[in-house]
Amino acid sequence: MRQRTLKVERLGRVEYAAGLEIQKQAEASVLTGAQPDTLLLLEHPHTLTLGRRAADGAIIAPDEVLKTRGVTVFETNRGGKVTYHGPGQIVGYPIIKLSPDREDVHRYVRDLEEVLMRSLSDFGIDAFRIKGLTGVHTTRGKVAAIGVHIARWVTTHGFALNLNTDLSYFNLIIACEGEPVSSMQELLGREVEMSAVEDRIVERFAEVFEMEFDGDVVSTGSGSDRVAIEQRIQIDDL
Repeated sequence: MRQRTLKVERLGRVEYAAGLEIQKQAEASVLTGAQPDTLLLLEHPHTLTLGRRAADGAIIAPDEVLKTRGVTVFETNRGGKVTYHGPGQIVGYPIIKLSPDREDVHRYVRDLEEVLMRSLSDFGIDAFRIKGLTGVHTTRGKVAAIGVHIARWVTTHGFALNLNTDLSYFNLIIACEGEPVSSMQELLGREVEMSAVEDRIVERFAEVFEMEFDGDVVSTGSGSDRVAIEQRIQIDDL
């Protein structure tokens, strides 16, 4: 089978709503074949997102605290519960077509975990899975969350990896199953260069998904056409 091409867009810091629009635009293009499988790498300002399994009371901070700390809240169509995005965190949105050879939702999530575990290993961090849970874990706590949405076998949403993240923002929510969270900075005892981690994620993503890397594209595009999605597959996580 012919090896696929992976397009990578490093977007810098993007408001969450704008990130959703960029995803929609990429999803439509990947679905029709107008662009190759795409990996969006970016950073969000302080944001809490509620997945389809988010329970009432998942955000434990009152509205005035969220406002004071500059946190916005969004409901999303991804699987999972509530999570935090913010500065010092790499958010990855793979917009890829799983059809025809990777039509397996659970395999896709395990592959994302594998990408992150290999990337962390490149920095000397021993990361692992925990049976029954989704994401990437360490002995100090969860270091990466995963929440995806798949329609017509095209993926959106993705993963969030804590690098130099201010972990106090996770105290605003009941994260995942209440498990502790950690960051690369906490695990290594030093700040980590975001671009260096992005480099490893790109390499490992292409490796795990058996793709050829087609270079970086810097983009700040926004706006998109909505695509009618008939077949929907949801996966729970976090």
